[in-house]
Amino acid sequence: MASETNDRRYLRPTAHIDADHPAVVAFARRTTAGVDEARDKAVALFFAVRDGIRYTPYGVDLSPEAMRASATLAAGKGFCIPKSLLLTAAARAVGVPARLGFADVRNHLASPRLLELMGGTDVFAWHSFTEFDLGGRWVKATPAFDRGLCERFGVVPLDFDGTTDALFHPFDAAGRRHMEYIRQRGSFADLPLAEIRATFEALYPAWVEGAPAGDLHAEASPGSP
Repeated sequence: MASETNDRRYLRPTAHIDADHPAVVAFARRTTAGVDEARDKAVALFFAVRDGIRYTPYGVDLSPEAMRASATLAAGKGFCIPKSLLLTAAARAVGVPARLGFADVRNHLASPRLLELMGGTDVFAWHSFTEFDLGGRWVKATPAFDRGLCERFGVVPLDFDGTTDALFHPFDAAGRRHMEYIRQRGSFADLPLAEIRATFEALYPAWVEGAPAGDLHAEASPGSP
């Protein structure tokens, strides 16, 4: 039986992690051109997705067509789940085993408008990150917040070296509480979209049903609540 870290599921394309899509393949190969080691490929892809895909929690579209890595790449923006889909797919496209990880987090620095849309809660269910199989163990990396957003919020951008987990910081640059992991939801070879949709519709109907537009970068500034 295959061990967890050499399971071929983590290299295959899926409906949501469409690692065989021509645009995803081209993006992955372009980003890792001249890079041989799997660890270095993962690092290069992390930064390309982190900063090349603008983070936005607005305009959420949970349709199967939108929740694909290739759709995220085409849009050039997305929230944590679409960005993790793209990072995971790009890794698989260049032979780096990868899967999706999920957790519930408490965001202490969410903007007032976003909190209102979330029904007043600062708990974000099904926050997503990518897990890479590197050196026989799974290493986690969160590509969600791009450098520009971090600078506006006064948050240190996540770094990733392919060895140490790159998860959200518990405090921002000023020492305020930032992100708190409160529940682990597990690791998945493909996106559990039906479960995510059911949770979001139950907890955040105003956020997902109307898919309101907005620009979190414009709402954010150093010292924002």
